[in-house]
Amino acid sequence: MEEIREIQKKYCSRAMFTAIFGGLFLILADHVSIGKGLILGTIFSSINFVLMGETLPKRLLQNQRNKAVMFSLGSIFVRYLILALPLLLAIKMEQFNLISVICGIFMVQLMILGEQFAKFFLKLRGKTV
Repeated sequence: MEEIREIQKKYCSRAMFTAIFGGLFLILADHVSIGKGLILGTIFSSINFVLMGETLPKRLLQNQRNKAVMFSLGSIFVRYLILALPLLLAIKMEQFNLISVICGIFMVQLMILGEQFAKFFLKLRGKTV
C-alpha cells in the first residue's frame, strides 16, 4: 500500500506542479479561462488517481466474485461522476475553458506517459535513468 501512495504522490505532485505553473502562465498571458480550466481538470484528475489507488487493494482482496464485480463497478461509477464534475462546470460556466479542462483531466496520465517516454529515449541514447 505504501508503494501505491508513493506513486500517487509522485505523479499527482508533478501534474499539479505543471498545471499550476502552466495555468499561472496562461492567466498572466490573459487566457484566464484556459488557465483556470487546466488547473480545475488537474485537481479532479489527481482526485481520480488517488481514489483509483485507494480502491485497488479492496477490489483485489474481495473473496466473492459477485462482491468484487459490484465493488469495481461502483468504484468506476463514482470516479466517472467525479470526472464529470469539472466537465459540467466548464460547460455551464464561461470562466472555465472546456478544452483545457479536458487536458487537465488527462494531466496525471500525461505525466506517467512522459516519464515512460523519457526513460525509453534515454535508454535508446545509452544513458541510464
